[in-house]
Amino acid sequence: MPIVVDVGDVFKALADPTRRHILDELAERDDQTLFEICVRLTTKYQVTSSRQAVSQHLELLEAAGLVRTRREGRYKFHTIDTSPLEQIAERWIRTKPQENP
Repeated sequence: MPIVVDVGDVFKALADPTRRHILDELAERDDQTLFEICVRLTTKYQVTSSRQAVSQHLELLEAAGLVRTRREGRYKFHTIDTSPLEQIAERWIRTKPQENP
């Protein structure tokens, strides 16, 4: 059974450009640590947020269901999860019945 997320949480998560950059980076390469994400944000987007700020962004993305995490030793790896976006698309984008000519 798919996980149902609050659509408002997804839109809130997507509203911030830094969080969108984080998702872009995870879409390009999954399983990144906080340090790796911070480096990529700084070098690619000139985002100079602190590690704590990026960590808070990741927590919000995780709460919205857009990021999954796994621990391996002392490292925490982040992976994108697009299923909440698929649920939104299914809600409003459906195949319309063909009209009779």
